[in-house]
Amino acid sequence: MSAIDYIAPTSADAAAKALAAGGTAARALSGGTDLLVQLKSGRLAPGLIVDLKRVPGAIGIREEAGEFVIGAATSGATIGEHAGLALAWPGVVEATNLIGSTQVQGRASMAGNLCNASPAADSVPALVAARATAVIVGPNGRRTVGVEAIAVSPGKTSLTAGEFLIEIRLPPRAARSGDAYLRSIPRTEMDIAVVGAGVNLTLDAAGMITDARIALGAVGPTVVIAQDAAAAIVGSKLDAAALDRLDAAARAVCRPISDKRGTSEFRIKIAGVLARRAAVIAYSRAGGRA
Repeated sequence: MSAIDYIAPTSADAAAKALAAGGTAARALSGGTDLLVQLKSGRLAPGLIVDLKRVPGAIGIREEAGEFVIGAATSGATIGEHAGLALAWPGVVEATNLIGSTQVQGRASMAGNLCNASPAADSVPALVAARATAVIVGPNGRRTVGVEAIAVSPGKTSLTAGEFLIEIRLPPRAARSGDAYLRSIPRTEMDIAVVGAGVNLTLDAAGMITDARIALGAVGPTVVIAQDAAAAIVGSKLDAAALDRLDAAARAVCRPISDKRGTSEFRIKIAGVLARRAAVIAYSRAGGRA
């Protein structure tokens, strides 16, 4: 293995400059649970690792004007233990806590899961459904994008030279709203999702759905936003007919591959099933009664 330089800058500017200088040979380290595996397997051979954990704001969870701000190097264990975040966004927290084992949770980060750009990443459909945004730092300053804009294909992100993700922001929680995430895996735990479904709903006082967002994982090269599935349940109280429409629309938007974990046909069917089940959970969390 070739020598690898390691630095742990103490400012965002210094981290961006180091990553820019390192070019394609540089990698940012937030949690490291994906990066270290890729190093050991030989998939990656970076010349420079830039550890973000000493950059101010990279670790921790705070509230700002109703938003939850999650530092890029904040561990899944820390996210799972944050009572306020779990109360406001239980689906996002549950999805993040499905990443790896208990030991992995001590290091794995939501931002790392996002920037690894796996179509099967667990936290990403829940974040997309929540309309979360990512704050990116680079040589030209900061920019904010929807988390769905980060991955552009399997293993590839939209980040340019010198850019790294510093924090994820979850928007203020609307009244009478709820979210949920479900996945299907071949084993009972610690496996890669065959399909994942994140659902976020808002209701009016009568229990009618006024807003919905549904995101599906592992059914395309990046997370799929199922706009027609969401539209199919807006204006309903999530009755049987609405759930059937959601199921059909979720299946229609899927373009999965077949692999050892499941055929494309199986993934398409499961996507509809998980979307409707997650919708029922989100509806109940929002205060609705189906």
